[in-house]
Amino acid sequence: MSKSQQLTQLSKFLSEGIQAYVMKALQTIQLSYKHTIKSWFNRHTVQSFVSLFLIGAFLSIAVASCSGSGSASKNDVKLKLVSFSVTKAAHDQIIPKFVEKWKQEHNQNVTFEQSYGGSGAQTAAVIGGSQEADIVHLALPLDVNKIQQAGLIKSGWEIKAPRSGIVSRSVAAIVTREGNPRGINTWADLAKDGVKVIAANPKTSGIAIWEFLAFWGSVTLTGGDEATALDYVTKVYKNTPILTKDAREASDLFFQKGEGDVLINYENEVILAGKNGTKLPYVVPQVNISIDNPVAIVDKNVDKHGTREVAQAFVDFLYSTEAQREFAKLQYRPVNPTVTQEVASQHPPIKTLFTSQDLGGWDIIQKKFFANGAIFDKVQAASKA
Repeated sequence: MSKSQQLTQLSKFLSEGIQAYVMKALQTIQLSYKHTIKSWFNRHTVQSFVSLFLIGAFLSIAVASCSGSGSASKNDVKLKLVSFSVTKAAHDQIIPKFVEKWKQEHNQNVTFEQSYGGSGAQTAAVIGGSQEADIVHLALPLDVNKIQQAGLIKSGWEIKAPRSGIVSRSVAAIVTREGNPRGINTWADLAKDGVKVIAANPKTSGIAIWEFLAFWGSVTLTGGDEATALDYVTKVYKNTPILTKDAREASDLFFQKGEGDVLINYENEVILAGKNGTKLPYVVPQVNISIDNPVAIVDKNVDKHGTREVAQAFVDFLYSTEAQREFAKLQYRPVNPTVTQEVASQHPPIKTLFTSQDLGGWDIIQKKFFANGAIFDKVQAASKA
């Protein structure tokens, strides 16, 4: 028997029962107060009263049935996640865990539409509207700030989230060819004559911005002045004939196509490549930058899509021990203290680990280095001369 047939029978049963109960009650009242009832009720009045009562009872049953049906099976929800290229492997493990958890707790199916690419390009797509992201997980806070400035994310996003909005973390690593024939062991070695560096483009890629800041900070935060830093960085980019659009493309160019003498990439990507059979020598420089990857809800889009509750739950889940362990398996440096302790021995300590704040913070970094006509544009023009 179908659910609708069951509801019909139940309604009929309840209607008949209520009618019988009301008629019996009225008969009792009539016997006890015969003369009073006669003056107040006639046959037509009693029948009308019974009919109205039954209609109300039936409507109550129908509403209850609809309400019960809704709580038993909520509408499915779809979330759009836009992230930078190298996070796909982590999200492929984390998303099914969240979907299962949400289903168990809320009896609601959640599906994800995912997009991965260079962080700068992804940011531009979200701002332009071609990617209506509910959630962004990007390579650097600067990109989230750009989306905020476009009016899609409310100010103070980093204050409202755990860990200042940082959900995954890494450092920069230098990868060389087998036997390290060029003798590249430090940042300074990248400026040697004849060295071919594989790096990404800061205009489209998050890793490229972190690379540039690592180059610059390796000079200015170890006693060098800005003139020295500018000269050094210009030499490095002269040694970089091609700037790829993102970190994954740089890795493919170096590992699969065999181009370049040295690759600058995320530590987690380098370790993961080694575990997957592409093992080459690498060094994590002792002067390094903390590569902090933020996550944020795109307020305008979640309000438009009606997905805020589920989007917030997913962001919160990314900080959980369960999700952070998945990041750690892929060699990210976790931000959850419990997981950080669990994997501490897997990551070498770094003598001088600086942050974006040590270089002035993201507003200053954007204006000084990456705005049109700023230091990076000058470096690139000089490197091509």
